[in-house]
Amino acid sequence: MAIFSSSTRDIPCSLAVPRHVAIIMDGNGRWAKKRFMPRVAGHRRGVETVRDIVRNCLERGVRYLTLFAFSSENWRRPEEEVSLLMQLFVRALQQEVDKLHRNGVCLRVVGDLSRFDPYLQSLIRDSEQKTAGNDRLTLTVAANYGGRWDILQAANRMSVARPEKQSHWSETDLAPYLAMSYAPEPDLFIRTGGEQRISNFLLWQLAYSELYFTDTLWPEFDAAAFEKAIVSYRQRERRFGRTSEQLGEVRQAPDKEGDA
Repeated sequence: MAIFSSSTRDIPCSLAVPRHVAIIMDGNGRWAKKRFMPRVAGHRRGVETVRDIVRNCLERGVRYLTLFAFSSENWRRPEEEVSLLMQLFVRALQQEVDKLHRNGVCLRVVGDLSRFDPYLQSLIRDSEQKTAGNDRLTLTVAANYGGRWDILQAANRMSVARPEKQSHWSETDLAPYLAMSYAPEPDLFIRTGGEQRISNFLLWQLAYSELYFTDTLWPEFDAAAFEKAIVSYRQRERRFGRTSEQLGEVRQAPDKEGDA
């Protein structure tokens, strides 16, 4: 398993194209309501947007894309809507996995999957196994996921795996047990739909991510809207605790090989 740098322990590289983009896909229901359509119609249209954003990430060279599909708090929604969302998840896996595989996309699903129907759990396992060898883009779908759940499950797994160590745990100890230990921390976090909060998403991993909020509803988040987010990201000064003056010194430092 690859070992990625931590933004609180190390200084990650800042790239013109974010290596990892994480998105809360908000606004499906409101998009449908504006058109006097049932909320599920917005979710169906949102799946098309997912397809477009995956294609866009492949073209740009983004290596990791993480989408918040269903939070641990979304079970509070009306039972009918939850049931329709589960059906939509099943249909999306059935229809999209072969396309993802052909395009070199590795699919991962993170979250507490135990609450899902056994058939859906089986589909998830089969989809992950089928695409496991792909490396152009890792697409992670967070389903029945919560940031606090992630930290707690990691702590529980860590304590079971290392019973001999009862105290003085470090970030390095915990990190391998997080649900997304296989991916670097997100460089860019996007939330569509106008809300400006992270809603229990990737609480550990977003420590130094650049946050981008847009009023655009998810079904309308097209390539041009994604480009605006990328442009905003490129304009950020990613200091990771340092000063602007220190960043300037790093940029002006001569190449070691050139000095030889």
